[in-house]
Amino acid sequence: MKKAFSDEDLIKNLSLYYLNRHLKKKPIEKYHRKIDESPLHDREKYKKKAEILLLNSFMHHFPEVQFENLTCESPDFIAKFNDKKIGIELTEVINHLEMKKVESSLNKIFRQTEILLEQEDTTKHRGVYFLEFYPNIKLDSLENQAEIVQNIYKSIKRGRPLGVVKSVRKSFHRRNVFITYEYSMNLFDELCSEKILELIEKKNEKFPYYDSTVDECWLVIVSDMNSLASRYTFIQDKEHLNEVKSPFHKIFHLENMCGNITSIK
Repeated sequence: MKKAFSDEDLIKNLSLYYLNRHLKKKPIEKYHRKIDESPLHDREKYKKKAEILLLNSFMHHFPEVQFENLTCESPDFIAKFNDKKIGIELTEVINHLEMKKVESSLNKIFRQTEILLEQEDTTKHRGVYFLEFYPNIKLDSLENQAEIVQNIYKSIKRGRPLGVVKSVRKSFHRRNVFITYEYSMNLFDELCSEKILELIEKKNEKFPYYDSTVDECWLVIVSDMNSLASRYTFIQDKEHLNEVKSPFHKIFHLENMCGNITSIK
């Protein structure tokens, strides 16, 4: 998954997945320890941890898969499956490009507010806070962002929405303060199959450069349902995915919230 994450995106991803009741905790913890023990830079370690967490649903469908190399690049992971050496290339499909920048800015604001609350009194404020905002929230200046931080901070302290915060809901968390978005499903939020096909075409071009010692190379495309930019309700014109041509031995599309998987090839 070769893209620029912000630290706030990565911290949010890790925290959200730890909260996910579907998480296969034992293998995840083992893989994260291996990544921590590697010589990778801390930022690369965060990226690899976020990537392996995106594959959590994949592990439910393929419990026999054992990851052997977690820190390679092309492909992203090397695993063993049915006595074969499998290369796994992972990529995220962004459904709402316009939301990506907004989401990164909001994650930074959430992190700033979390730090404020934890510095004040972690024991008193610890929990997961699900926020909904009024439309047309303005993130275009540091002044506006600072005001939003204060709106969220005061909303959480008072237990009722204030300013740009439309609603706030608290859930239990035993360790610290975590702020995220209130999840709401849009029944007409389609993911165009063309976006998936375009991703496959881009990965096809890089296929000759992947590790040639693997027996098979699989492409796993993920919709990160914990991200506003990646959420979807259904895949539009799904039948077009049957027409795909690719050197990858297998291609899957995963959504990581309910664990739904589509075999494309």
